[in-house]
Amino acid sequence: MPVPAAALTTKSVSQPVLIDLPYAPPQKRALPAGRPREWYVNHNRRLKAMRLAIALLDSGVYLPNQAKNSTIRRMAEDVGIHPPSDITCHMVRALMRYSR
Repeated sequence: MPVPAAALTTKSVSQPVLIDLPYAPPQKRALPAGRPREWYVNHNRRLKAMRLAIALLDSGVYLPNQAKNSTIRRMAEDVGIHPPSDITCHMVRALMRYSR
């Protein structure tokens, strides 16, 4: 028998909410072989830009014009990522712009 939606959203005081900890990222897989080197460079650059955009959004930088190259590079240092190039900084701002 289906449960009403209201019953799913209410919290019971007697039962604690379970949190799935510790979080482990999925295991890395090898990239497909046989592509040109430029494809791998662009792929890794997109991944780095995505990680930096997420970190900036989590820190409260929501608009692309707030994300100067110095801000993005400072965030990369805080997160533990190698400093991004100007092209990667541009990609970070583009991701922030097109996600709206």
